[in-house]
Amino acid sequence: MKKHLPNLVTCLNATCGAAAIFLVLHERVLLAAALVLLAMLFDFLDGLLARLLRVTSAMGKELDSLADVVSFGVVPALLAHVLIRDALPADARWTSVLPYLPVIIPAFSAYRLAVFNLDTRQDHSFRGMPTPAHALFWVSLLFARHHAPCLYDATWGNPWLLAACVLFFSVLLISGLPMFSLKIVSFAWASNRWLYSYLILALLALLVFRAIAVSFLVPLYVLLAAAAALVKGRGCNRQSRGGERR
Repeated sequence: MKKHLPNLVTCLNATCGAAAIFLVLHERVLLAAALVLLAMLFDFLDGLLARLLRVTSAMGKELDSLADVVSFGVVPALLAHVLIRDALPADARWTSVLPYLPVIIPAFSAYRLAVFNLDTRQDHSFRGMPTPAHALFWVSLLFARHHAPCLYDATWGNPWLLAACVLFFSVLLISGLPMFSLKIVSFAWASNRWLYSYLILALLALLVFRAIAVSFLVPLYVLLAAAAALVKGRGCNRQSRGGERR
C-alpha cells in the first residue's frame, strides 16, 4: 500500500490542475491560482514521500511529469490568456491575437519536463526554468493585480509586456541556463550564497513594496540565476587560463 502513496499525492496535483482549468472557464481565476499553489505543495510532497518511504520508481517519475504538464503547463497558459485579454483596450482589434499566444506554454512545458526526466545533471540544480517556478510567475501576477491594482497596471498591465513574458519564459523553460535550487541541503554560506541572497532580497522586497513585490520574485530568481551562471563561467575561465599558463 505504501508504494502507492506518492502516486496518490501526484494524482492530487493533477486534480488541482484540472479543477483550476474548470475554475478559469468560470472566471474564478483567483481560486484557480490558489489551486496552482496547492498543486505545488502536492508536487513537493510526492517526492518527499517517495524518498521517505523509499519507493521511488520510473513510473512515479513519469506520472509526476504528466501531472505537472496539467498544473504547471496548461493552467499557467490559461492564466496568462486571462491577464493579456483583460489588459487589452476594448477597441484593440489589431492586437486580438495576443491573448492566444500562451497556447505555446504547454508545449514548452511538456518539452522541458521530458528533457528533465532524461537529464542526469538536474539533481540539485536545474537547467532552464522549472515549470513550477514558471507557473508561480503567472500566479503572482494575478495576486498582484487583485491586491495592488494600480501598481500592477503601472508595472505589468501592458498587454505587449505580458506577451513578451510569455515568449521569454517559454524559451527559458527549455534553455540551458543553470538555475540554483530553492531547497536547502546544508546551511553553509559557501554552497548556498545565491539562495540566501535571493531569500534576503525577496524578504526585503516584500517588506518594502508589499503586495506588488510578489510579481517580481520570479524575475528576481531568474536574474540571480543568470548572475550566478556568469560568475561561475568567469571562474571557470580563470581556472582554464591558469592551467594553460602552467
